[in-house]
Amino acid sequence: MRNRNTFSRRDFMKRSAAIAVAAPTIVSATALGNDKAAAASDRLTVGFIGMGKQSRWHTGTLSGRADVQVMAVCDVDTTRREDAKEKIQKKYVELERKGEGDISAYVDFHELLARKDIDAVVIATPDHWHTIPLIEACKAGKDVYCEKPLTLTIHEAKTAIDAVRKYDRVMQTGSQQRSSKEFRTAVEYVRSGRIGKVKQVLVDVGGPSHWCDLPEEPMEPGLDWDRWLGQAPKRPYNSILSPRGIHDIFPHWRNYREYAGGGMTDWGAHHFDIAQWGLDMDHSGPVEIIPPEDPKAEKGVKFIYANGAEVIHDGGGGVTFIGDAGQISVNRGKLHSTPDSILMEPLTDKDVKVYESREHHEDWIKCIRSRQRPICDVEIGARSATVCHLGNLAYWNRRTMKWDPQKWEFPGDEEANKWRDRERREGYQLPTI
Repeated sequence: MRNRNTFSRRDFMKRSAAIAVAAPTIVSATALGNDKAAAASDRLTVGFIGMGKQSRWHTGTLSGRADVQVMAVCDVDTTRREDAKEKIQKKYVELERKGEGDISAYVDFHELLARKDIDAVVIATPDHWHTIPLIEACKAGKDVYCEKPLTLTIHEAKTAIDAVRKYDRVMQTGSQQRSSKEFRTAVEYVRSGRIGKVKQVLVDVGGPSHWCDLPEEPMEPGLDWDRWLGQAPKRPYNSILSPRGIHDIFPHWRNYREYAGGGMTDWGAHHFDIAQWGLDMDHSGPVEIIPPEDPKAEKGVKFIYANGAEVIHDGGGGVTFIGDAGQISVNRGKLHSTPDSILMEPLTDKDVKVYESREHHEDWIKCIRSRQRPICDVEIGARSATVCHLGNLAYWNRRTMKWDPQKWEFPGDEEANKWRDRERREGYQLPTI
């Protein structure tokens, strides 16, 4: 059910068209003094939450689209916030898009979400700051693009699904490999039975995160450090967590448990996502998780699925599907099979064809207009992130766990069920849905 308080310009145009088909319903861009963009009534207005390196890719892509208008940016770091604002404004000047260069900048994302003239938001914060703004955006009637991994915990994953479904939002997870041809092709061949019955899937990503032990450094001027920490425990500033100035790196907060899940959730949200897709498990997951025998190993965890397939955290790069009639390996820009003849034989109309998205942002925008679910809908992103979280729990606690993917619980395991979530600092609890 849609939020009753949400009445976007798209809603207005749909109702107007239904009431007066013969009447013109779109104000031309030329009439507004701007022929470089789509008509004002047909532009998607977007705000950005989190303005680090990844967000610069998003703003660069979306601000260049004629059918999108960037309205606002938000970041707890003054330098990054103002830099993003200036760069977007400069781009609109260069594109000669008159009247679109007045970008607002916020420290508190709630102020951005309160804007009635913003249709959708892109969330590209550190991982521990994904779920709270995602839920609040849904409650505010905004559609959402949220970076992967979608959540910090299993409980957050289930809560994200509940929020998106309750408020009927279009939500795209930033696992953009689903919009790449080589991964789509690999999945179609695997699900069409071209390698026979899948026995194993090897997923090569980094290991689990560890507790943060970084020393105190002088505070970065202009950074709201308490907001950056959010739900995580209070600790002194360190530039490894929030780099100074405008950086061109992916910060190493990803290595620490307070904020992220290490390589398991970072690249895992890409590659375990492809494993889920290839096994046709977008609405499910493993039923057992087994840690490696070596108590110090950070690779080797096994995920057992109900159909007997094993997904193993190991391999020689990317994702390798191993069947009883061959194997297919896929990574960014790479796709090959053993034997070679598997991929040399084209798929036919009788083979499996999966949802096709050729560009991740484009798919999100298309689905906002159609109100269909995108290529990496919230449940897909949440379940792929949960596979990564389950793997981390196996490494952190070094014991086997049974998992019920439909009930989202460890059946009969009181201790493990406590691991589905973690304590949050006062003032940064998950919002009610």
